[in-house]
Amino acid sequence: MRGDTLILFVRAPRLGTVKRRLAREVGDLAALRFHRERIATLVRTLGRDRRWRTEIVATPDRPRWPWPLPSRGQGRGDLGARMQRALARHRRAVLIGSDIPGVTAADIAAAFRALGRAQAVFGPAEDGGYWLVGFGPRRPARPFAGVRWSTEHALADTLSNCAGHRVALVRRLRDVDTAADLRALQGQRRC
Repeated sequence: MRGDTLILFVRAPRLGTVKRRLAREVGDLAALRFHRERIATLVRTLGRDRRWRTEIVATPDRPRWPWPLPSRGQGRGDLGARMQRALARHRRAVLIGSDIPGVTAADIAAAFRALGRAQAVFGPAEDGGYWLVGFGPRRPARPFAGVRWSTEHALADTLSNCAGHRVALVRRLRDVDTAADLRALQGQRRC
């Protein structure tokens, strides 16, 4: 699996620029703290795993990272164009964002295993989007064309772009976009 690449697709942690939907409800500082904590946790738990190479692909393009991983910019374009460009650099790659507290190394390993039998893999999110996307060498040409991002249609739109390709799904997880999502996460931690 060592030729596999995990892409941490993130926004540089800057006050007022991260987790904007969450920040509207909990404030910019609380949203920034959550974002920084999530990136640090991902780097610590996934970035050191020897089963794959991990890189940070960030916006803006020239962030200063305190984390010891290779990093590069996302470049221009909408979310789909930036994700496609990040994934296209690698023969087999899995891309995740930073707002999925439940993700584990076992989830990433399962996604790479799924790419052994499928050309695309997705981790569905509870809100109709997805927390993980990965492609093998025989990938759809335009997987992100016309996707209605930040809606309950994001996964369905992307799956329709993958017609004719074998697709695998890994476990469904909850992302944190709103204060209600954050409260649910905090409630799970107390249990």
